[in-house]
Amino acid sequence: MKFNLKVARGQQVQMLTLEASDGVQAQLLAEAQGYSVLATRARRKIARAGGFGKSGFNLMLFSQELLSLLDSGLSLIEAMEALAEKEQQAETRTILNQVMASLYEGLPLSGALERFPQVFPPLYVALIRSSERTGDMVQALGRHVTYQGQIDAVRKKIVAASIYPVLLIVVGGLVMLFLLGYVVPRFSAIYESSGNDLPWMSQLLLSWGRLLHDHGSQALLVFLVAVGVLGYVLSRPAVRAGVMNLVWKIPALGETMRIYQLARFYRTLGMLLGGGIPLVTGMQMVGSLLQPALRDSLQLVERDVREGKPLSGAMDAHGMTTSIAVRMLRVGERTGRMGEMMERIGVFYDEEISRAVDWFTRLLEPLLMVVIGLVIGIVVVLMYMPIFDLAGSIQ
Repeated sequence: MKFNLKVARGQQVQMLTLEASDGVQAQLLAEAQGYSVLATRARRKIARAGGFGKSGFNLMLFSQELLSLLDSGLSLIEAMEALAEKEQQAETRTILNQVMASLYEGLPLSGALERFPQVFPPLYVALIRSSERTGDMVQALGRHVTYQGQIDAVRKKIVAASIYPVLLIVVGGLVMLFLLGYVVPRFSAIYESSGNDLPWMSQLLLSWGRLLHDHGSQALLVFLVAVGVLGYVLSRPAVRAGVMNLVWKIPALGETMRIYQLARFYRTLGMLLGGGIPLVTGMQMVGSLLQPALRDSLQLVERDVREGKPLSGAMDAHGMTTSIAVRMLRVGERTGRMGEMMERIGVFYDEEISRAVDWFTRLLEPLLMVVIGLVIGIVVVLMYMPIFDLAGSIQ
């Protein structure tokens, strides 16, 4: 496959065309020739500068397998060779081979992983670098695997809880489209030929049916254009940020989202502290995980900590904790086990999120069924109301 790369050498920027099996290999070939890769293009898809978009590399699986091999007594080089030999996916195998090549050059594992920012995030690289200093890479990998498994479990629970409500909305919407787009226009034609007076609500509904009957293709085109425009508008970062700000202002939902973000923040920061990373550095690294408002609060917390204030007081002063969590932070300060205490706070928050998700799902599902059934029932009654009137007049 051919790739067009935008590269730089010194002050000169130029385009370079290379033949490679994937984007990662194309970047490495260009770097071997002394170029700095700014962007790459393949099949009309432009990747991010210095990266290649979303990679198919499974970081969780890599960490689990590397942990098992290292825990079995293999050296790092032997473990990487074993992972590369058994790998079937071309992109993953290329990345592992290049990581091994960097290790052969004398780089530490963190330095080798740092060459692939699109695959290994800064948090992961920092955890590995910290473990290299302390010599506990197995414990660091185990800590990451546990952390990622807990995060994935919460995410899967939220996704699973949302499947049934989404299914109800989709099915209800399809039924409404069928009634309004197919059934109502035909009832409209029947009632027009009868010449009878209709109730005003039925007339309104049947007017919609006549509109679809006479201008169905134009109505479908307008609907598709409206859906496309709505999708484009919602894809804009500024619009999404505005929508999220509105959602955060909803009392119950906004507080649940805040707790979810704090749970991820505390769990990640606790993992970094357990890996030996300093507190202020860890806060700077995990700031990107937070929503903008909480990110601003975290900067204020960081400023207070730099000035010598205790973390619990700074967190409490800037709305980054709860009444229970601040007490747990104080215990962590007294005992010197802040990393462990933050992970426990993350577990506590996760349990709150699970209860909130269960409560919300149990409330939303019957509410959606009632609303959808009510709307469909109103449409059906309005369609059949003239028939009911005719039956009454005959009696």
